[in-house]
Amino acid sequence: MESFPIINLEKLNGEERAITMEQIKGACENWGFFECVNHGISHELLDKVEKMTKEHYKKCMEARFKESIKNRGLDSLRSEVNDVDWESTFYLMHLPVSNISDVPDLDDDYRTLMKEFAGKIEKLSEELLDLLCENLGLEKGYLKKVFYGSKSPTFGTKVSNYPPCPKPDLVKGLRAHTDAGGIILLFQDDKVSGLQLLKDGDWVDVPPVRHSIVVNLGDQLEVITNGKYKSVEHRVISQTDGEGRMSLASFYNPGSDSVIFPAPELIGKELKKEKKENYPRFVFEDYMKLYSAVKFQAKEPRFEAMKSMETAVANNNGPLATA
Repeated sequence: MESFPIINLEKLNGEERAITMEQIKGACENWGFFECVNHGISHELLDKVEKMTKEHYKKCMEARFKESIKNRGLDSLRSEVNDVDWESTFYLMHLPVSNISDVPDLDDDYRTLMKEFAGKIEKLSEELLDLLCENLGLEKGYLKKVFYGSKSPTFGTKVSNYPPCPKPDLVKGLRAHTDAGGIILLFQDDKVSGLQLLKDGDWVDVPPVRHSIVVNLGDQLEVITNGKYKSVEHRVISQTDGEGRMSLASFYNPGSDSVIFPAPELIGKELKKEKKENYPRFVFEDYMKLYSAVKFQAKEPRFEAMKSMETAVANNNGPLATA
């Protein structure tokens, strides 16, 4: 099997730009995932984020996680469980409105650091979206414009710790799923592995590379590209050893009122192919309401459900959402 794509973004600024763009294109078309190095976010900042995130877990979350595990009887598992994840998390919202000042138990220095980190990740997300536009033959800024809706994209970070698990064969760190949103940037532990993606029927490890950012594509990009790019099922496996695994997944998603539909330029672009939208048109908020109930199920029924909703609205002569 071909190796997991690791892409040096620094080469976009030199003679190897065309080759690097082709690497990004291949990763999006064949993997739905890639890992970038030399992405413009300083190693010093990433080291601080890692250090303070792990300190915060030890100080404020570890005891609560252990108590929660005990209360749910997960410390004495005898058979596999499929309705729970072995993770400790909290969420930071950045856009449209930040909640960093309101999240309890965060030290002021950590709040300040995470605001800086979010700004860097937001900038990189938008740069990557423009690279995708270039590869797809879309106007620069097209994806960002779709994601903005009437106000702004939805942008937030899920901060996760995956503590050592005594029976990793019985419970996953995070169950298999595709991501609902747009583009996801992950800063993960470089010492402890665990993230896997499904490729050609096999689970493949996403290698932990120091100071890298892992990128994966969500369901909305599959729709907008009319299936040229696909969101990919992934999971986190539990580990027995070490101090546990840290993960910061930042989701750059469409705004709640963004209308999502296949880009007209990508419909039937291939030679001799019938012009057909393979995906429905919907409002992102409606998709998220459905996703929240069926996150760990296959994505195809979600698309079909949105298509049925679109048809029902049309048959009732209701207003169809337009761009």
